[in-house]
Amino acid sequence: MGKVRKQTWRFEHPIYLAATGTVVGPLEARGPLSGSFDKEYEHLNCGEKSWTEAERALLRRAISFCLAKAGKAEGDIDLFLAGDLMDQTVTSNFLARENRIPFLGMFGACSTSMETLAVGAQLVDSGFAKNVLCAVSSHNATAERQFRYPTEYGGPSKLTQTFTVTGAGATIVTREPGKVMVKEATIGRVIDWGIDDASNLGTAMAPAAADTIWTHFQDTGRNPKDYDMIVTGDLSSVGSPILNELLLEKGLDITEVHHDCGTMIYTSDQPVNAGGSGCACSAVVTYGYLCKRLAEGSLHRVLIVATGALLNSATPKEKDTIPCIAHGVVLESAKGDAQ
Repeated sequence: MGKVRKQTWRFEHPIYLAATGTVVGPLEARGPLSGSFDKEYEHLNCGEKSWTEAERALLRRAISFCLAKAGKAEGDIDLFLAGDLMDQTVTSNFLARENRIPFLGMFGACSTSMETLAVGAQLVDSGFAKNVLCAVSSHNATAERQFRYPTEYGGPSKLTQTFTVTGAGATIVTREPGKVMVKEATIGRVIDWGIDDASNLGTAMAPAAADTIWTHFQDTGRNPKDYDMIVTGDLSSVGSPILNELLLEKGLDITEVHHDCGTMIYTSDQPVNAGGSGCACSAVVTYGYLCKRLAEGSLHRVLIVATGALLNSATPKEKDTIPCIAHGVVLESAKGDAQ
């Protein structure tokens, strides 16, 4: 692996996604990306008796799809990297006790999708692992009750509030040739803009996204035209304009290629306020919709910058400000002509 300036990793060996697996809930299944996922549940409980077991089922199913499409068994996987939003990442931990693959639990809040992918690619590039399984999950009913109010409470929500995506995404990182390549990763810094409102995370996370994107272009010497898409994770309709404005102030214009997973996964008339968030938000959009387009060659190079608000259930009550982070990963089509 070659380090480019301070924060960007450029992988020395060809690193590929062997396969992906994506599973979503009923609201996501009625969104504009329906048909991009391997499984779309009709009911929020996913056939389970509790919300926590429903989220576990999402992650289990996404991993199962991923392994099957790659033609691999659990014994072929050297490491399992996973994370979620539940206290002590219990969804990932409980799945790890089932598959019994050597496990590293990871937490970057909603940025965990790209955190696991970046670290997985680094481990494969360095030779410490041949096949790394990277996976994340979130569920609206588990996350909302932890960070805001239980969904059964029926309390009003602010228009700035995002809606936790119900879903799970998984991929296997390997050196075995595939259709989608992992080229680089830019590791973000923790940025705190002084926001203490857990119902306004788009505003809180936008500066972290701006910092990582700016650093990525400084490190690589590229410009936005070198990318078909620059996709953020969870800024949605509130944070996305702030991101663009912050970068324009630095002389960097990404507006023509910028998209946000939180606005891509739902339609404007769905009851999600500012849009989607959660670990699964960037994961299912990336491992579903974006990877399909990269595999077929209709996209050549994409920068995915997943954002995360690093709070817990207690800090908003104590009026602590919210530290945020964003990690970026460059994916390229193996069929493409990206340079």
